[in-house]
Amino acid sequence: MQNLTNASDLPKRKPLILLLATPETSASVLYGLYDVLSSVGAVFPDMVKGEPEAELLDVRVISSDGRPFSCVGDVPVRPHASIAEIQSSNTVPDAVIVSDTYISIKGNPTGRYPIECAWLRSLHEAGVLLTSVCSGALVLADAGVLDGCEATAHWAYRDMFHRYYPKVTFRESDALCLKDQDYGVITAGAVFAWHDLAFYLIARYCGYRHAIDTAKVFLMSEHLNGQSPYLVMTRSMDAKDAAIADCQSWIAENYDAPNPVENMVNRSGLGARTFARRFRSATGYAPMDYVQALRVEEAKQSLERDQRPVEDIAISVGYEDPASFRRLFKKRVGLTPSAYRKKFQGLSPIGAAGAI
Repeated sequence: MQNLTNASDLPKRKPLILLLATPETSASVLYGLYDVLSSVGAVFPDMVKGEPEAELLDVRVISSDGRPFSCVGDVPVRPHASIAEIQSSNTVPDAVIVSDTYISIKGNPTGRYPIECAWLRSLHEAGVLLTSVCSGALVLADAGVLDGCEATAHWAYRDMFHRYYPKVTFRESDALCLKDQDYGVITAGAVFAWHDLAFYLIARYCGYRHAIDTAKVFLMSEHLNGQSPYLVMTRSMDAKDAAIADCQSWIAENYDAPNPVENMVNRSGLGARTFARRFRSATGYAPMDYVQALRVEEAKQSLERDQRPVEDIAISVGYEDPASFRRLFKKRVGLTPSAYRKKFQGLSPIGAAGAI
C-alpha cells in the first residue's frame, strides 16, 4: 500500500531573501538588514515571554564570487555563497535586496557590475522580486530592469538617473517606491530607508503582525514624509554654458531679489525662451523652479538654526506674502515651516535650545 503524506504535514520552506553585497556596500545597510530580517519570529517572543521561537526567514549574504571581502569602512564581509553557487544549486530566492553601492555623484555608474546585472536580469525574467536600497537602484537600472518604471534612491542621485537612465522615472521624494511592485521591482531611498523596505518585506512574507513586532524590537519607524524633508538642492555649474553658470552664481547671492528670472535673462543677454531652454539643459530646473528651490533651501537653513518668526524668514528669502511662502514650502518639503523647524531643531538638546 502506497504511503501518502498530506501536503499540510510537510515542513514549509522559509521564504529565502538574498542580500547582494559589494565592496562599495555600507555595513550599516548590509548588517542592519541581515540582523533584522534574521530575527523575525524569534526575538520578539524571547523578549516578551523569555522563549524564542523559530526564525521565519532564510536570509543569506551573497556576492559575485563568494569570497570574503571588506566593505565600506574596511568592515569584513563573509558571504554565504557566490552568484554561481546559487545558480548551480537551482536555488530560486523569493526576493533579492541589492544593498547600496556607493559611487560619487560625479561618477559613471554604468558597466560596474556585469555579473550581478546579468544574474538580476535572469531573476527578473523568472518573476523574482528585486529590491534595492539607496544607490543599489543604480545596479537595477544598469541591469535594465527599471526601464519604464518609477524608482527611488538617495536624492543626491537625481541628476545621475536623469543623465544615465532616462527610461527610469526618478522619485527623489520617496522613501519607498512601490509603484511597480506588481512588475517585480521595489526601491528604497537613502541608506536608512532600509527600515521601510524591511518592514514591507516582513509584512509581505510573514504577515503584518510580525512586521509590527519586529519594529517594536528594533525601534524601527517608517519615513512617512518620504525623503522630502531631507532633500538638499544640488547646484552643479555647467562649465560648458558660461552664461548660465554666471546667472547661477548671481542668483546664489541675490535669491531674494524681485523679478529674479527677468534679472537673469537680462544678465545673460539671451532671449527669454532661449534662456529658459539653456537654463533647464544646464541645471535640470526651469528658471523659476530653480529660484524657488534655492529660496526654500535658504529658508530651511534658517529654520534649522534660529528662532526668528516664519514671517521674517519668508521676507528674508524673497517672499512678501507669508501665506504663499508656507504653501510653497509645504509643497516642496512635505512639512510646514514650523513642523520642519521642530523636526530638525529637535534632533538634539543643543538644537532644541537654539544654539546650533
